[in-house]
Amino acid sequence: MTAMGESSAQAVKDQMIAHLAQIEVRIEEMESCLAQEAPSQIAADLLSLSEEVLQVWILARGQTPTSDAREGFRLLALHRQGARGDPSFNACRETCRELAYHYNLIHGEPEHPHTAGRLRLMIMVAKHLCLFVSGKMRVASLGQFCCASKPLRENMSFE
Repeated sequence: MTAMGESSAQAVKDQMIAHLAQIEVRIEEMESCLAQEAPSQIAADLLSLSEEVLQVWILARGQTPTSDAREGFRLLALHRQGARGDPSFNACRETCRELAYHYNLIHGEPEHPHTAGRLRLMIMVAKHLCLFVSGKMRVASLGQFCCASKPLRENMSFE
């Protein structure tokens, strides 16, 4: 790739990372909506923002985001698409499943006494997904190793 091509590719990547930062701010702002908006609407908005995060990842890889659903959720289908060819992206699989789980809890029983706490947890998980994808766009190897991975343990001293 030429220097000009590399700089334009980097500019596009920077725009996508900036878009993820905007999504992160929108997710953080959801906390202030807890008392004003219906819990089901907040959960739907968080699910939509999380889908948008995965769409950015897929677009950054030069693909068209799927409109399919997996287990009833487009989010899970987007994750599956985003992990294809990059096994380290599976590090956020349970994050996506957690979002779907909390959406179901909130949507199924919006008046449940734990709904506010579930919404706060959903906000934190959605932010975690956004931070992971943003970090992965900066450092491709992010997600390859967990805290118990051999390379991390090899550098530890137990004395």
